[in-house]
Amino acid sequence: MICLLVIGAFAIAFSSNPSPSNYYDYTFRIAGALLHGELGLTDRPPDYLNEMVPSEGSYFSVFPLGSVLCMIPIAALQHIGVIQDFPARSIAAFLASIITLLSFLLTKPYGLPQWRRFLYCLAPFFGTCLWANLTYGGAWQIALGIAIAGEFGALYFLLIKPSPLLAGCCFAIAFGNRTEILLTAPVFYYLLLSGNGLILKLNRESLRKFLLFSLFPTLLGLTTLAYNAARFHSPWDFGYAHIPGVLQEAWYRDGIFSIQSIPLNLYKMLFEPWKSLDHAPWLVPTGFGGSVFLFSPFLFLLFRKGALYPDLSTCSWISICILTFLLWIHGNYGGWQVSYRYATILIPWVFLILLGNSKTERVSWEATLIIVSMIINGYATWLFCRTNWMTP
Repeated sequence: MICLLVIGAFAIAFSSNPSPSNYYDYTFRIAGALLHGELGLTDRPPDYLNEMVPSEGSYFSVFPLGSVLCMIPIAALQHIGVIQDFPARSIAAFLASIITLLSFLLTKPYGLPQWRRFLYCLAPFFGTCLWANLTYGGAWQIALGIAIAGEFGALYFLLIKPSPLLAGCCFAIAFGNRTEILLTAPVFYYLLLSGNGLILKLNRESLRKFLLFSLFPTLLGLTTLAYNAARFHSPWDFGYAHIPGVLQEAWYRDGIFSIQSIPLNLYKMLFEPWKSLDHAPWLVPTGFGGSVFLFSPFLFLLFRKGALYPDLSTCSWISICILTFLLWIHGNYGGWQVSYRYATILIPWVFLILLGNSKTERVSWEATLIIVSMIINGYATWLFCRTNWMTP
């Protein structure tokens, strides 16, 4: 059954968008350059790759090093002639199956019947805007999908099948693709160093776990700083501000990060409605935001009382608050998207809260909200990826 679940998730995601935007292949191109010993492109990239930064005769990507390293195996396939172009469609489908599988495995300790485990594991991908945004297939969306898979993997290797080294590797993959996830490191360390009752334990074994978990994140962190310094002459400069014209964009008038950005981001994430038409299909997403609760009504289940593991639920809420604050102070709310795509990095923590309070609500309401969420996002994905009803 698990194999069928994974294959089904792959097949649905793969067929969701027959024409992904794989030409936005920033990380794939830079990974290919790294294989040739170059940090950037020596030839001028196409004009549509307008986030490449020209400097000293080369063109550099502003994607963090982790997202580029994740593309090295794919670039190697191109190097030996197995593929020609960025296989965004296959990567998105693979990530959908991995996220669905890890979601299912995370349901193990909660004593749910098998059918509810299967229903729950479909929610993170097919019940959220991750479905439409990941299958869109640009480098931004792929990096986001890899980050979410990394978060799920880290939680699995901390909570279900403890392995500090693998958990640390997955955490490095997560923040290597979405840097803001690094701010949740204290929560991951707390989960790492806690016992079954989530009571912090500090002893020799804890030190061993700490060191094993820290190995890959530390290596990636140090190499990222060196990578930044080599490109932009400062280890702390990721290059975003160097994108030609980016600081002149309206949403950065108060800086890339600003408290002034909170009202717009809050509205885009929580309250923006769909766009109504006076003809079929009647309702369509705006393409530049949208309330996560309208796209995923099952999120209302977050506010159920009770939790099987209260401390784990508290950790999840803390992570959600940390990440949401950082997302809200970022000037750019996500550009062309379905709903508020940046918020998808919250999904693993949302999932843990939902599992924890899964025994405090009527099952019929729970199942209805998850199924409705999947229908809504299936419709949105169809509009976004297969029709002309949504145009940038």
